[in-house]
Amino acid sequence: MNGHHRTYDRALLLGGAKRDAILELWEVQRYGSDSYADVDYVSIYGMRPADWYARGARVLGRTAVECTRDRLADMIGRDVATIAATRPTMARTLVVDPFAGSGNTLYWLLRHLPGARGVGFELDEGVFQLTRQNVAVLALPIEVLNVDHVRGLRDLSVVSDEDVVAFIAPPWGDALSTTSGLDVRRTSPPVADVVDALLRRFPRSHLLCVIQVYETVVPDSMAALRARFAWSTLRMYELSAPGQNHGILVGARHWAQEGQRDAF
Repeated sequence: MNGHHRTYDRALLLGGAKRDAILELWEVQRYGSDSYADVDYVSIYGMRPADWYARGARVLGRTAVECTRDRLADMIGRDVATIAATRPTMARTLVVDPFAGSGNTLYWLLRHLPGARGVGFELDEGVFQLTRQNVAVLALPIEVLNVDHVRGLRDLSVVSDEDVVAFIAPPWGDALSTTSGLDVRRTSPPVADVVDALLRRFPRSHLLCVIQVYETVVPDSMAALRARFAWSTLRMYELSAPGQNHGILVGARHWAQEGQRDAF
């Protein structure tokens, strides 16, 4: 079938022939229009597809599906900044994304946390190469390394007085069920394993974990995750049809302040 007559949907870009293909502009726009009736759906780095493409940025099919687009990433960044502003002192901030992908969430977190430094890890060679290229051509203030989160966290240098904000969104794979929702125990790797790695790496730091979740989640998996934190709060963003929205679970260690639970 000619590409112009295909339906550009999640199945084609995430699990089909376009998964590891560099998309042309019309394909990025076609995915937006076919799946969301919006040619500008894959807006990233603060730009519409036509604009970031014209400046030399490129994405794989899988990245177009998996990336946190501007509208959502902006809202996440604003909410994280609201919580960060309640700190008793304005310490320096390190923002870490263990599964950086396009780096767009990292980009927006840094926009809302002025003065913070951002580091992302991306193990997939194809995704990493394009993200590194995008960071260079767009002069984005982030560092992306071609390592997994285990090695990346182990080798990461941290200043003693830096607070740490970690955005956690490992590949969902088959963790998302159309009937029961998202089971955070079945992501790859499981979200709890990533949280535990962060807790071990930053045992005394002020640590804020920002975990991307789905509107419907498996309750037991969420309860086990929230038990790891001194406090946690959940926020959903109504940007899609009911039952299909994304959100964040924010959990903290050594960051608890009076009124934090009501920061949103």
